[in-house]
Amino acid sequence: MNPFNDLGIRHDIVNAISALGFENPTPIQEQSIPVLLTGSNDFVGLAQTGTGKTAAFGLPLLELLDFEENYPQALVLCPTRELCLQITNDLKNYSKNMRNVNVVAVYGGASISDQLRTIKRGVQIVVATPGRMLDIINRKAIDFSQVKFVVLDEADEMLNMGFQEDIDSILSTTPDEKKTWLFSATMPSEVRRIAKKYMDNPFELTMGEKNTGNQNIDHEYYVVRARDKYAAFKRIVDFNPDIFGIVFCRTKIETQEIAESLVKDGYNADSLHGDLSQQQRDKVMKRYRDRSLQLLIATDVAARGIDVNNVTHVINYSLPDEIENYTHRSGRTARAGKSGVSIAIINSKELGKIRSIERVIGKKFIKAEIPTGFDVCEKQLFGLIKKVHNVEVNEQQIEQYLPRIMNEFADLSKEDIIKRFASLEFNSFLEYYKNAPDLNAPADDRMGRDGERGERGERAPRGGNTDYTRLFINLGSVDGFSRGDLLGYICNTAKISGRVVGKIDVKGVFSFFEVPNEEVTAVNSGFVGANFEGREVRIEVAGEGSSERREGGSPRGERRSYSGGNGGGGYRGNNGGGERRERPAGGERREGGGGFRDFSGKRKEGGTGERRRRF
Repeated sequence: MNPFNDLGIRHDIVNAISALGFENPTPIQEQSIPVLLTGSNDFVGLAQTGTGKTAAFGLPLLELLDFEENYPQALVLCPTRELCLQITNDLKNYSKNMRNVNVVAVYGGASISDQLRTIKRGVQIVVATPGRMLDIINRKAIDFSQVKFVVLDEADEMLNMGFQEDIDSILSTTPDEKKTWLFSATMPSEVRRIAKKYMDNPFELTMGEKNTGNQNIDHEYYVVRARDKYAAFKRIVDFNPDIFGIVFCRTKIETQEIAESLVKDGYNADSLHGDLSQQQRDKVMKRYRDRSLQLLIATDVAARGIDVNNVTHVINYSLPDEIENYTHRSGRTARAGKSGVSIAIINSKELGKIRSIERVIGKKFIKAEIPTGFDVCEKQLFGLIKKVHNVEVNEQQIEQYLPRIMNEFADLSKEDIIKRFASLEFNSFLEYYKNAPDLNAPADDRMGRDGERGERGERAPRGGNTDYTRLFINLGSVDGFSRGDLLGYICNTAKISGRVVGKIDVKGVFSFFEVPNEEVTAVNSGFVGANFEGREVRIEVAGEGSSERREGGSPRGERRSYSGGNGGGGYRGNNGGGERRERPAGGERREGGGGFRDFSGKRKEGGTGERRRRF
């Protein structure tokens, strides 16, 4: 018998969750479900993200509501649209063996008319973000007078995002006799005030100590100079070949810049931030959940509510401004009882912040060293060997080619074949990390002491020795192009490398982009006879004086197609068709050359240029 039966959950629900892989309740579920099933208590549950809170309140709701009636009986408020959709889908999955269960997701960025029609047809459970919910209430399009239960999920996040007044307004439309269930990862004073204001002697359940982090997460920090931050970040990623991670940045621009630079360097990465449309966000998240992306670069607001299984690493490229947010960031890994690693890349002036975070999460950070080039090469080599060893062989398909393969290898010994297969990729990695510098900052290093500007300073002027020409193209955002889309279209049509394309400026019905002077002829030739959706595509020089001095360096080769660490889809380079990337404007594209641009804005040299080819 499934242990959920022992908690008081009926068979049709247990059968549904068993099919989803629910075998044993998590601690928060085991402790909270019997209490909530009584339906007689207000409730405060403190537990980290990834501990199964949705089932902890969702299963009791399905037991307690009357699904023969089609009016709102339960309201679930959560901070983000991603979490709103996740909770809605979970409730639908839990209740798939039940009749007449109607759940609606109410959130911004989607058609409000569709949501209003669903509400009008009749629902029992409304899952909503505060802003859109208040909009619908103000339209007098919903009646909460018979609501029996209100769930405030990720309450601390909603308050951090400034939803206090919206929550007050929404709850004022619900009956005084309702039961309120509050779930939160931390218990700041604002959450305590909500509990006091809207609850009557609530049952309080704390899993672990208040405000502490998930004990299955290892916390590490690396101390680097600001100018070496991006190179150090890439080296950490390379040292973990099977990484499937979320990288947190402080700003939208930083998020966009890092994602674009990673793509140019051959990584499977994309960004998630507030400037993306809902369609773009959904596309990025689908690719990440499908593991076509290896690294998701995100801001705090965009990543709230993301629930993706088996995230191995959370990387704090920039520490959060609010220390409590670190708990939510790190909670993206080690979900459902698994283990994970949370990494912070800092400068020496941020050591005090690390100590403050340690006090909040109740766990010590481990000071780690940026791996050497040799260490990375060794790790990648054996990662490749492991991948070859574990690859699934399609015996039926490859059998017809085996005689020719054997004939090609007839003059080679087993040892020779192994050496050649390993060297095929390993040689380029060795070359990339040859003479790689030590990126660890000295213990007493103080950023800015020698005049180096900090991370938030003004950008340095562009330099270099490559002349660029600014070109006009009669395609723009109305044609569905973002900067990333246009980059791919230009490269595929003109058969040039993305690394040579400079600044891209997407307008409404036209755009501008820059290429080195010597590439102008190739671009013009590539677009001869080109058309987009039946319309002729025109390329013209944008005008006199548009050629700018831009940073450059040694020529780069075409970017290849890589499968990525855990991913299956991979990023397709410029010489393939590939998938068009959803990427909005924001942040200037960086030129590679013989080095890299760190995100403090300074041009730095990184060993041999920190150019890479991934296994």
